[in-house]
Amino acid sequence: MTGSRRFGDVIVNPLLPSLYDVVWSLVALIVIGLAVVALVSLARSARGLTSVQALAWAIVILFVPVLGPVAWLAVGRRAGLAGRNESRL
Repeated sequence: MTGSRRFGDVIVNPLLPSLYDVVWSLVALIVIGLAVVALVSLARSARGLTSVQALAWAIVILFVPVLGPVAWLAVGRRAGLAGRNESRL
């Protein structure tokens, strides 16, 4: 029992992460994954956007953690695809 700590009647192992550590790690992974998916989607549909629009969307995706990627996936991607279809005509 040299490495364990006792809090009241509970013995805590310092090598095992607490539940909130695991939850926050999963939340961070989800946020990073959402940003990566949004940036890949932006890169694939950037032809339909001007360079200023693409740069603005990239900044929003990177600096507004959850709302930026969700906004791109919900609204911006449609605008980029519509611009690409218009350029083909």
